[in-house]
Amino acid sequence: MKFNDFVAAQVRIARPTDQFERVIDFYVNGLGLVEIERFKGQRGYEGVIVGLPSSDYHLEFTRHRDGSPCPAPTRDNLLVFYIEDYEQVRKVASRLVEMGYPEVAPENEYWKEKGVTIEDPDGWRVVLMNRTYG
Repeated sequence: MKFNDFVAAQVRIARPTDQFERVIDFYVNGLGLVEIERFKGQRGYEGVIVGLPSSDYHLEFTRHRDGSPCPAPTRDNLLVFYIEDYEQVRKVASRLVEMGYPEVAPENEYWKEKGVTIEDPDGWRVVLMNRTYG
């Protein structure tokens, strides 16, 4: 990715969680992301890095031995996955519902037009959007 002032090799979004195993289950077994790496022992932290296959965009979830609360922000802070095939959207959404994560009403109705919004174990919202962008 080339920006005006630098070239980034990868982008990672990281956040703590007190529901480490449930969050991994949601993103790996529910959404189907790939577990790239786990780490442990870095100043009391452990974590997992997940992402799309063959992609330079990652999510990192960590926990600290002393606790890692991470209250969810507003209902309009979203992680959006653009998925061209509607059947794939339905398949992933159905799998998450079976795991106990039902669809929730989005704050902005735009996301309901072609998407499904689901909250992860910490209450952070994920949108499976049936369109491409760009």
